[in-house]
This record gives sequence, C-alpha cells and structure tokens, in this order.
Amino acid sequence: QVQLVESGGSLVQPGGSLRLSCTASASLFSYNRLGWYRQAPGKLREWVTFTERGSTTIYADSVKGRFTISMDNARNTMYLQMNSLNPEDTAVYYCKAKNEWNTEYWGQGTQVTVSS
Repeated sequence: QVQLVESGGSLVQPGGSLRLSCTASASLFSYNRLGWYRQAPGKLREWVTFTERGSTTIYADSVKGRFTISMDNARNTMYLQMNSLNPEDTAVYYCKAKNEWNTEYWGQGTQVTVSS
C-alpha cells in the first residue's frame, strides 16, 4: 500500500515562508507525476504545482515565483517551498503522486494558515 505523508503545515504571518514535506513509502522514481494541491475553506481543491518525469515543472499563476517544488530521491521526499505567503494561501495542502498506470495517491493533507 503506497502512502504519502505530509508535514510542515503551520500558522505563519503574511510575508513569511514555510516548507512542506511529503514522504512516500515507495521510490519517487515509481511515479510519473508528482505535485501539490490545496483546498481553501468553501472552495474546490486546486492544483498548485506538478512535475512530470522528463518534462518541465508547472506552477499555477497564483503561486508562480513564490513557490518551488523539489525532490530528494534518496529520502523519497518531495518538498514545497513557499515564500511571500499571503492570506489567500491559507488552505489544506495535499501532495499527490501518479504512476504509469494512472493510479493516483494522495497524502492526508497539512494545514497552512497565513494570518497576523
């Protein structure tokens, strides 16, 4: 059973930074697509960023230039570095992985709250 476990969510002031982690129970090389999504209160879940093997990384316009996805293959962990946070970034953040058979795996979510 593949598992994704997120951590790093917290309360942060506007303008601050956070780094989220998502550790997989299998090698990151097992997946064709890795990414982050978020869901704000009362809103639909939306994609934030994803990267596909052998392709470029895509960011939503709302986070471009502020968020960065990265991988540590030795630790089976992907990260989301979030800078210049604002209250509109408040949401539950989820990591997602998809393998070559298009099977998708989600983490349990981690809460990010941006508030003074």
